[in-house]
Amino acid sequence: MRRSGPLPSLGLAFLLTLSAGLPGFTPLLPEPAYQLMIMTELKSGSNGHYVVKAEINGRDVTVMVDTGATAVALSHEDADSIGLDPDTLTYDVPVSTANGMAKAARVTLKKVNIDQVKVYDVDALVMPEGALRGSLLGMSYLGRLQSFKVQDGTLILKN
Repeated sequence: MRRSGPLPSLGLAFLLTLSAGLPGFTPLLPEPAYQLMIMTELKSGSNGHYVVKAEINGRDVTVMVDTGATAVALSHEDADSIGLDPDTLTYDVPVSTANGMAKAARVTLKKVNIDQVKVYDVDALVMPEGALRGSLLGMSYLGRLQSFKVQDGTLILKN
């Protein structure tokens, strides 16, 4: 026996509304590891460097893009501002900096997002207090993108 009337239509409308998202409704499924077909363009500053606001673990952090850095490197202060509590970390990873050798703490960032170009579970290092002015967006983020390139003074990030 075939049903007709508003009930199946209302059920379908309800499911479509839920799948589109409701204000204040948190989906049960986790966000995907990558979002497809997302890209952003970053203009270089007057000094030729690419400095951008990144959302790291839900907080804004100013970072300089550094393809020569193996990992995302957070200053002690930036790590503190995103809730990593750097005073409780173990600083046992030897790193070479412009100021010489130092020991950093290994962490995993839940999400690093630049203009919707998101990467999840990003390996990073927290530097000891005073070892780094500002934070660096290194290859542990960039290497997980579909591509990144510099063209006409613009850094293009694709995911």
